[in-house]
Amino acid sequence: MNITEISSPLGAGGIYAIIVAGGSGSRMKSEIPKQFLPLNGKPILIHTVEKFLQVPDIQVIVVLPKNDIEYWNEITATNEVIQSHKNAIKITVGGASRFQSVKNGLSTIETDGLVAVHDGVRPLINLEIIQNSFKVAAEKGSAVTSVWVKDSVRQFDNNGDSSALDRTKLKLVQTPQTFQISLMKKAFETEEQAFFTDCASVLEFAGEKITLINGAYENIKITTPEDMLVAEAFLSQQ
Repeated sequence: MNITEISSPLGAGGIYAIIVAGGSGSRMKSEIPKQFLPLNGKPILIHTVEKFLQVPDIQVIVVLPKNDIEYWNEITATNEVIQSHKNAIKITVGGASRFQSVKNGLSTIETDGLVAVHDGVRPLINLEIIQNSFKVAAEKGSAVTSVWVKDSVRQFDNNGDSSALDRTKLKLVQTPQTFQISLMKKAFETEEQAFFTDCASVLEFAGEKITLINGAYENIKITTPEDMLVAEAFLSQQ
């Protein structure tokens, strides 16, 4: 799959990725923000950005807390991949919430086309899923990565009672979540809601249909120390 195949349904639109990296190290029990923790000798966030830079002609927008931008500049100064793609990377300041951070990233995009939003701490995403998300979003308007639930799931009510849910009808949502830029910008004009946990929930609230695509179980979000061990194991197999 090449960039022409991805972008042709939208004419001359561009290809973008917004990498949201505004986390802290609290649940990792670390003073260093989790996106900068070393994974096999390289910061998690750099692993992630490098994966998206494999897409031809992509523009990557890294959304960081203001206080982390100087640190990003330091750790990428000697990274050959990042330095060789400097013109394809833009750094912007995040907001107080994920919604605001994505909105800030969107505001830097001045063309139509496609944009993938991805968690900075999902470094094990693969190129095939990224490219497929662009292809499907070009055709359908959206492409939200997901995997089927493996475990049994129970739902709690306000009284603390629980009931079983049918896991064959449940999927876990991942990133990237890729959309046509025009749909994204229109959806993000709305007022932020408490239930906006990802971009798909914002687009759905705006009345857009969400198309799910297959993700991968190894595409984990690194949040706790245990996740680091899993990520290291997956990387050792690659």
